[in-house]
Order: sequence, then structure tokens, then C-alpha cells
Amino acid sequence: MKRLTLAALLLATAPSAYADTLIDNVRGTTIGADGKPEQFTGLLFDSTGIVTRVIHAGAKKPKPRKEYQYHIDGKGRVMLPGMIDAHVHVMDIGFAALSLDLSDTTSLADALNRIAKFSAEHPDRPWIIGRGWNQEKWQLGRFPTAAELDAVTGGRPVWLQRVDGHAGWANSAALKAAGVTAATSDPAGGSIDRAPDGAPRGVLVDAAMELIEAKVPAPRPEDRDLAFANAQQILFKRGVTAVADMGTGIEDWQAYRRAGDANKLYVRIMAYARGPEQMVLIGGPGPSPWLYQDRLRLNGVKLYVDGALGSRGAWLKAPYADAPATRGLPQLNQTQLGNLMSRAAMDNFQVAIHAIGDQANATVIGAIADLSETYKGDRRWRIEHAQIVDPKDIARFAASGAIASMQPIHQTSDRVMAQARLGPDRLAGAYPWKSLKAAGVRLAFGSDAPVELADPWAGLAAAVSRQGVDDQPPGGWQPQERVTPAEALAAYTADAAYAGFAERKFGRLAPGLRADFVLVDTDPLTANPAQLRATKVVETWIGGGMVWSAEKGLETETPSKR
Repeated sequence: MKRLTLAALLLATAPSAYADTLIDNVRGTTIGADGKPEQFTGLLFDSTGIVTRVIHAGAKKPKPRKEYQYHIDGKGRVMLPGMIDAHVHVMDIGFAALSLDLSDTTSLADALNRIAKFSAEHPDRPWIIGRGWNQEKWQLGRFPTAAELDAVTGGRPVWLQRVDGHAGWANSAALKAAGVTAATSDPAGGSIDRAPDGAPRGVLVDAAMELIEAKVPAPRPEDRDLAFANAQQILFKRGVTAVADMGTGIEDWQAYRRAGDANKLYVRIMAYARGPEQMVLIGGPGPSPWLYQDRLRLNGVKLYVDGALGSRGAWLKAPYADAPATRGLPQLNQTQLGNLMSRAAMDNFQVAIHAIGDQANATVIGAIADLSETYKGDRRWRIEHAQIVDPKDIARFAASGAIASMQPIHQTSDRVMAQARLGPDRLAGAYPWKSLKAAGVRLAFGSDAPVELADPWAGLAAAVSRQGVDDQPPGGWQPQERVTPAEALAAYTADAAYAGFAERKFGRLAPGLRADFVLVDTDPLTANPAQLRATKVVETWIGGGMVWSAEKGLETETPSKR
């Protein structure tokens, strides 16, 4: 038997997972088959990266040489299944790291200074591209304007997506390039922010964004490869080993395939195509098989029923409290939605539907009810976000069998804005995690990165406290909707895998499943919110191979070819 030190492991360069390996002296927790936490002290996995045994306290220890060749001392650290982010935009995570980031700007002036600096530092770029601005965070009381951008960017076109990805801010050069004028009509499902004379002010919402984006130069394949490599590093540092990629396009899929062919695809991706056309283009007659040792699969399609709350695109049953002239921007009515869902379901694609407002969620629930008689079996319809649900619709939500794919950190980021948009009477249905869980709905938690950081530890803290990083408000916002630590952990592991038809592949630590795990310094079942947010990911492992080590800064190690 060989006893490997951590340093020796980090120096290993073999393109396969380690031979049969025992990691012991850990404080392990996984979600059991019954949905409850199970504790263990060691993990045995084979050379193909499959768990062969979970060792519990008091159990007979495996025999060296006979049952394992390598032994790693876990040094008393906490071992958990790899975190699964149930809703991200993988390529956008990578591109956000390579472009102008306004997510931490605190005022319009701060943002304009950042934009001017970025523009000066990149004179060779034909367009200035970025994201992350939030007029609510700036306390601006309005959308920013093209004129304000013009003052700091000169004649180059500029296009900056809002933090939620549901609005964009253009300068005059970008508006001119796209031919957007006072005579341009608002497209269905979108709007153009206008001056009193009808001239575009600079912000375009939801479907109107395509007017500008059609003119933005497309990234080259090598740009996409670099963005994907960056995205993987960002995920691993946070302990994320698998994701549901929402809105995958054919160019994204090709980047994942190039990485897989080059043995550089490490993260596990459950992909949902960006609309029916991309679904067919990528998947053809149906969902793809699992590829690259269970690292990539096209599960289904992502559809949109409405926009976002921050840009007042979320579809509400009653007018916005702070904008009584609108109820949002519905993208599809129930009949249109049902037709698209049927197109996917007839070929066994899973359907994931973006629904934020209470009317949007009611519409999706109704469409599922309409289709359930035709499309039977294990469909696992997914409702993405489910942020505002009329309490009267909770039982219907549960009866539909839909999975609620929700992002706890949105609640803490959106709290003040949501109160303004909804008014006090609708808050009972805002981010209703516990109500849905108690009704029997399965929860899958994620981040919506890059809208928020791909940080499951911040998400766990929000889920159990309903408080932000400042511990506000005291006692939590709508505290009756908090979930337990065990429920939150399940939503980031076993139930997130279930939501993507992956529960027989990963999501728990059990014999026959992939050895995807993290070693951390915090026990999520006992830690307080501040401790959760401060969690240090010591190591991240996928398929029995280490992909991240905080000690050595290792970011990727070639996974098993088997």
C-alpha cells in the first residue's frame, strides 16, 4: 500500500483517477436515499472514480492493498457531496470574468468611472461589453441613459446587461448600429425605455434586447473555450461540481464538446437548450446520452414566460405597486406555452420554464395540468425561479408535480426592491421555499450565476436565515419561509441531481455513484449563517480526481478517461 501525502497528490499528473483510494478521518455528511442526512467517517472509491463503500463510525475498516492502494488522511475536515448549482449560465460566468463587471458598483457615478477606465484600457475592442449594473442598488430611481454613457465612452458602441440579464443599457452608437429610433416599435415581450417624445433613452428590456444583441460581434470559438475554462475554475473554488446550464446554445455545446474531446471537461453539466430550435439543433430526436464519463448531457429545453422583477418584466396578477400602469411583460400565454412544452415533451425532452411573477407561475402550473393527461410518466417539469407564487396556487403547484428550481440568494439581494415592486399585500408569496416544501414540492437550489455569485455557501446561509450578509433584517425576512439546514443541503445536492435526472449518477455519496465531493472547514448542519458564508473550500474532487486545492492553488487535474 502507498500512503500519499497531499503534496504528492497535487503533483500527480496521470490522466486518470487515482487507483482504489481510501479517504478517512473525515466528518462526512451526505443525504441518504430517504432524504435524511447520514454521517460517515471515510470514503472508498475505485480507479474509475466510483464510490465503492461509505464507511460509518464503528464499521470494520477496509484492508490495505486488498481493498485500496492509496490512503489519504482527511485531517478531520468536513466531507460533503459536491455542491450542485441547479441554475447557472455557464458561459456567461466565464465571459463575465473576461468583460466589464459592474456588479459591485454602488452609484451611477461609480459605474461611469468604471466604464470610462475600462474603455481607456481596451482601445482595440470594437464594442465595450459588460454586465452587472443595478439601478436599484444605485438608488437612482430610474434607468440610466445613453447620454450618460456617451459622456464617458466616445463613439464606440457600448452594451451593458443589467445584473439579472433581463435589460441592457446602450449608448447612442449602439442604438444607431441597431437602428433603434423613436420609430422603432416595442417588440412583443419587450420594451424600450423612452423619453416623452418617444426617443429611446438607452435601456431595452427583455425581448427588446435582441435589437442590440443582434449587432454585437459574436465570440470566436477560442473566446468561448477561454470563457469555459474560466467558468470551471470559478465553480471549483466554490465547491461546485455539477450545474444545470440554463439556455445552452449550439456554440456553448460545441465548446463543451471541444473540452470533453480534449479531456478538459471537468464539471458535470446538465444542459437545457435555449428554446426549441436550439434543442433540436443540439439534441436532434431527443435528449443526448451522458457523455464524457457522465460529465455532459442535454436534458431538455429552457423556456421563458416572463422577465425579471427588477426591470418590471415579471408577470404579475395585479399591477406593480410602484408602477401601476404595468403588470409586467408576459413572453407567452398559456396556449403558446403549452404548444412549446408539447413540442419538447413529445420527444422526451425535459422542460424548464422561467417564471418569476405570480401570474407567470400560475400560467405554468395551468399548462402543466393541461399537458399531464397527454404526457404521462416521469416528466419532472421544472419551474425556474418561482419567486412570487400566489399562496392560493401553492397546492396547485404541488399537485402539478413540478420541481421548484429556486435561488435563495435572490431573496436577500432583492428584498428591498421586491417590497417596492409588490407592496405589503403580496409578500406572503415571495420566495416561498418552506411553503412549497411543506406542500410536497421538491426544491432544487442554485445561484443564477453570473446574476449572483456561484456560491452555494451564501445560498445555504440565505436559505436557513432569510438574512443578508449584514444579518438584516433581524429575525429574517418572512422568516416562516426559512428551510432547515438539512433541507437546504438536500436542495444543493441530492435534490438538485434529481431535478436533472442525475440521481443515479451523482448528488450523494453512496456505492455506485460518482466520487464527487468537497472537503470544507464548516459543517452546514450546525454552522450559523455567518460561518456558512465564510466557508473555506479546502479541496474539490470530481470522479475521484482533485480539481481544486486551496492549499496549492491547483485548479484542474485531468479526470479519469474511463
